[in-house]
Amino acid sequence: MTAEIDDIEARAQLSRTPCGDGDIVWRSWGSAPGTLVLMHGGSGSWRHWLRNIDALSAQYRVLAADIPGLGESAMPPDAKDIYDVARPLAAGLASLLGPDRRYHLTGFSFGANVGGHLAALEGDHVRTVTVVGAASLGLPRPPLELLKVRDKQGAERRAANAENLARLMIRDRSKIDDTALDIQEFNTQHARFRSRGFASGASLKEALEKATAPINGIWGEMDTVAWPDVQSRLDVLRAIDPTLLSYVVQGAGHWVSYEAAEEFNAALLRILAEREASTGR
Repeated sequence: MTAEIDDIEARAQLSRTPCGDGDIVWRSWGSAPGTLVLMHGGSGSWRHWLRNIDALSAQYRVLAADIPGLGESAMPPDAKDIYDVARPLAAGLASLLGPDRRYHLTGFSFGANVGGHLAALEGDHVRTVTVVGAASLGLPRPPLELLKVRDKQGAERRAANAENLARLMIRDRSKIDDTALDIQEFNTQHARFRSRGFASGASLKEALEKATAPINGIWGEMDTVAWPDVQSRLDVLRAIDPTLLSYVVQGAGHWVSYEAAEEFNAALLRILAEREASTGR
């Protein structure tokens, strides 16, 4: 792993909560009174948020999960739908934050889907829910073919990871650096739960309709999952919550929080501050 990953991980406080035959692994940074919970993308880990943690933890206690079956967390027991993934996360947050918990929730891609279902379960415990590069909104998803890396080794495997990042995650190939490749390799090795099967349909839309928290949305303009119509995603969210706050990062791809980290961090913090000022949530 690069020094950048090692540095952020070394500064994390590690916690574990039950999940099936094992645990959910949580990491936290910062000591501000407010809490921001982060849910990473599919076949991912907390490392999807690597370039956001320092900026966000300056204003919030940042609590990042490895979603069940991904990263270092145990598989969710008998997962038939996203609620089966979200339930042990809700129980974990109750254990970590207590019965009076109130937190902002942000999820990326598959983590947005999980986050929407978590928000539906947690009700008024969730101050706001921000979806980043979300699918599962009942809209067509462009076809995407990724390279298989399982049977590759060494430089060939690293090149395949780079190509997959370019096809799905990062629009500007010059932003695919050693850190991104190390994150991709770790995530690929540790992914056991197959989240892609939950990425279609309208399950996130349906969950958000049950949630009580105000909704925010952030996308990269060139997000492969939403191209060529990010606006239609925002329209779906606005139909659920007319107060929707949103931001589109020009020129960025799906993993917008990494590719355009500085702009993403500023946008998310601005949205959360606006919600707090206008609603007191």
